[in-house]
Amino acid sequence: MAESPFIRHAFELDSDGGEPIPAILQLPRTTGHVPGVVLLHGFSSRKERMADSIGRSLLQRGIASVAIDLPLHGTRDGGLESLSLRNPLDVVQKWRLAVREARAAVRYLSTQSAIDPRRLGIAGYSLGAYLALIVASDDQLLRTVALAAGGDLPEATPFAALVRTFADPRKAVRGLAGRPLLMVNGRHDRTIQPAQARALFEAAGEPKELRWYEGGHWPPPDAIETVANWLADQLGESGNQSTRAAKMSSHGAQ
Repeated sequence: MAESPFIRHAFELDSDGGEPIPAILQLPRTTGHVPGVVLLHGFSSRKERMADSIGRSLLQRGIASVAIDLPLHGTRDGGLESLSLRNPLDVVQKWRLAVREARAAVRYLSTQSAIDPRRLGIAGYSLGAYLALIVASDDQLLRTVALAAGGDLPEATPFAALVRTFADPRKAVRGLAGRPLLMVNGRHDRTIQPAQARALFEAAGEPKELRWYEGGHWPPPDAIETVANWLADQLGESGNQSTRAAKMSSHGAQ
């Protein structure tokens, strides 16, 4: 039997003394150093959905990835249904835990011998898009950011002033400070509505791109391929990041 060109490894990521983080590492089978991307799933989802969609597309382009289960999600202890905005302190604590764990995933990728730490990115979907922005805003290891179904907070967010003190997408996106941003959003998304996507995109600095797909909250296969192609272009050659960034122009794809 021919050896698979890819390596897939399910494991538990150390969280500096906290609860182990279930994770899936996917690597091209190569002797060279490859780029790596942290994948963050949406609310009520799990790491497998990211690993089996965008993760596989990245593998086919020679890019490694690590997908993690966020707190209260996937194979981790239940209790997601008990998380309520009526207890904002609990929500804040879980959010901060998710941020720490996503940062741990970035550190993990950056220390793997098969991965080039100069070519790291992050990709998030929905809840994971919010999280990816917060993590990338103050982590210069992450050279590029891709968001699917990402946007600003909805207008009717409960405790909006409190939420923005620890998770303000518009503030976070300004923190990218010249690192390339791709947003892909559904024209008919009722969860992260187009107005939210536009508000976040307008707050972002250059270089940035906003591409629309015909659909709702979960991106269709061609939108996932768009993200994979974009990440491959951004991370494909070390040292060319600034050149590509200078050539990118801001637009909202029609």
